[in-house]
Amino acid sequence: MKLTFSLPFLKKPVTQVTSQAQQQAEQFSKGLTTVRDMIAPSAIEVDFDFIKIGSQYVRTFFVAGYPRFVTANWLSPLISFDHSLDVAMYIYPQESREILDNLRRKVGEMEATIQSDIKRGRVIDPSVQVALEDALELQQQLAKGAERFFQFGLYVSIPAPTLEELNQVSKQVESTLASLLIITKKATLQMEDGFKTTLPMSKDKLLITRNMDTTSLGTTFPFTTSELTANQGILYGINEHNDSLVIFDRFSLENANSVIFGKSGGGKSYLVKLEVLRSLMFDSEVIVIDPENEYEELCRAVNGEYITFSFNTPAKINPFDLSQLTDSGENELGLKVLSLHGLFRVVMGKLTPEEDAVLDRAIILTYRQKGITQEPQSQLKEPPLVEDLYKVLIGMEETVAKGLSDRIERFIKGSMVGIIDQHSNVNIKNPFTVFSIRDLADELRPIAMYVLLDFVWTKIRRDLKKRLLIVDEAWYLMKYPDSANFLNSIAKRARKYFLGLTTITQDVEDFLAVDLGHSIVQNSSIQILLKQSAAAIDKIADLFYLSEGEKHLLLSADVGEGLFFAGPAHVAVRIIASPDEHLLITTKPSEILARKKAKTPAAEREASQPQLLTQSTPTPISLPQAKAAGETPPPFQPVAPAENRPIFTTVPVQETPPPEPEPINQPFKSTIEFRPVPPSSNNSPT
Repeated sequence: MKLTFSLPFLKKPVTQVTSQAQQQAEQFSKGLTTVRDMIAPSAIEVDFDFIKIGSQYVRTFFVAGYPRFVTANWLSPLISFDHSLDVAMYIYPQESREILDNLRRKVGEMEATIQSDIKRGRVIDPSVQVALEDALELQQQLAKGAERFFQFGLYVSIPAPTLEELNQVSKQVESTLASLLIITKKATLQMEDGFKTTLPMSKDKLLITRNMDTTSLGTTFPFTTSELTANQGILYGINEHNDSLVIFDRFSLENANSVIFGKSGGGKSYLVKLEVLRSLMFDSEVIVIDPENEYEELCRAVNGEYITFSFNTPAKINPFDLSQLTDSGENELGLKVLSLHGLFRVVMGKLTPEEDAVLDRAIILTYRQKGITQEPQSQLKEPPLVEDLYKVLIGMEETVAKGLSDRIERFIKGSMVGIIDQHSNVNIKNPFTVFSIRDLADELRPIAMYVLLDFVWTKIRRDLKKRLLIVDEAWYLMKYPDSANFLNSIAKRARKYFLGLTTITQDVEDFLAVDLGHSIVQNSSIQILLKQSAAAIDKIADLFYLSEGEKHLLLSADVGEGLFFAGPAHVAVRIIASPDEHLLITTKPSEILARKKAKTPAAEREASQPQLLTQSTPTPISLPQAKAAGETPPPFQPVAPAENRPIFTTVPVQETPPPEPEPINQPFKSTIEFRPVPPSSNNSPT
């Protein structure tokens, strides 16, 4: 027992001074600016069916009627509605004892109503019968403790910048909820209370609820996922959460750049080749820098241009080439000089300030000897070569010039002749162009990739067109600060030239080891994460703010599965391809080897010979003609005319009996081959 005594001598007198101090403090606080004052709108207008806060209109709905039967995630259309909505759910637990007492009384009333109808010979009201069955079932579940009882309130506030849009979206929301058999009402004359109810303050000022048990309440939880299904774009795969199609147009975002991270064998090249194949159908020009010849078969199949860049190949690119843009408004020669500085830092290694200054003077003098100056018209002349720069460095008096000339001598008359020492003879005209650098040593690959990127970037700036630039194994460029900076500058400026840069790497550590790697990721609106290794997952998770579930998904993902980030939304995606696409883009060695073994010698000989295109019936080639050529004749195949010809064709090679009695050593076998169709100029038989 607790006793409380009031002792007068322990009381402190309440002085008038304290009251005056509080009044002064309150008066002083009125003249201060608080956070509430700063975030408050300029005005609030409350109408009978909407509220206007500043320049924003808001209308609140409450749910008055629910469907009798629902399934899990039945509120998904509301959560995924294509407009900003503020949805508030209020759940009030109730005492089971009180509910059981109410149910007992309600069950008695409904049974009495039914008995009264039976005695009077009336037809039993079906709604009363159904309500009685539901009440008895709920009463039984509550008595067992299998269910608990709740009251549930659902409110939706719709914000809109204009009253017309508010009315339009309101009708759409009502239609969407009506399709779910949900009856909604406007909070007429209570818009202010409705708006406060949907604020994140947990204050239900409307108090319009519906009785629900545990099972029914569980179905209202907003289990839903993001969707990336657009009205235009290409198909990337299937959303693994809800099996919707991931259809997206990368050019619809603020920039069209993308980065793809994944461990070796995770499906990076498969995904990119699938995107390339489908992008070509939408008039996109595609340029690929291919370090491992992974795009060769696809390029041949779609009749693209495959350029091998190495010592002894005929394709040459001069790094001194200018853009020849006379009306761009930019200092084209200055930009090229800066680009050459970056290239020679990759070639020569780190330069001292003195060496950098000497190199700058030598490059400008090299152009001047060819008559090229800041004057735009002079830049149309033939550009110099690396050999001209070498001669200029030899002729300079500075001591460091001799050291610089020694560093590039191997490209002029040493072991690396034929890489960057000749005039350009490559002209990109094909919609699909692949530059292969597989034959180059690892030491030369960053140099070749830098030269190719500079050449392609010059082409892109000269001719504005919808393009994709794909840089595979981009970690080669990230090893050197200057090449990494050049790739980063392309990522930042690509949007201005209608270009989408795709950066692919399997070495996440090297790519993200420098700040420029983070900058490229930040300047890419699309990020695709495929299967990751345990060593790299923490760095990936820190960069992309992944949850624990998403980290486990990337660690346990199968080939071709991962996370697809597009702007603010991201989904788990599974890459899919048709059987014909799969044959063209697969890089799995076992499948490639099996396909090669399936080809017969006759089919291989046929693939090496030009196709004769006609719409007539296949005509066999006589055996004497074949013997004269020293080989078994291939069958004559019809192909569609040029105007209706597909990108690649499936041609069955059938056995053709020879007209002569001489035996054929090897019969023809049926097989399927994918091969480039000859140009239209060879469409008639010769």
